[in-house]
Amino acid sequence: MNLSMIKQAMELRSKLEKAQKELGKMTVEAESGAGAVKVTASGKQKILSITISPEVIDPGKPRDLEKLVLKAVTGAMEESKKLADKHLGQLTKGIKIPGITE
Repeated sequence: MNLSMIKQAMELRSKLEKAQKELGKMTVEAESGAGAVKVTASGKQKILSITISPEVIDPGKPRDLEKLVLKAVTGAMEESKKLADKHLGQLTKGIKIPGITE
């Protein structure tokens, strides 16, 4: 490995670290039940908040609420992954880097 390649690898690492920090500050939101359940996630696939409207809380129907929460969480995670893929893909140009662009 020559000095130029090492320098390029170090530059890429620096750019990826910066992009990871930026992703940590970015958020996405998904909802279900016409907005009754909202989930916010970071660009690093971390759930930041879950908001549930009181009118969908029915003690007699817990499964309905569970489905709404699951759908919103799944949507937020999918959106977060898309955001990360787009943001990091600009740097990696489609190269899959384990732990970063999986």
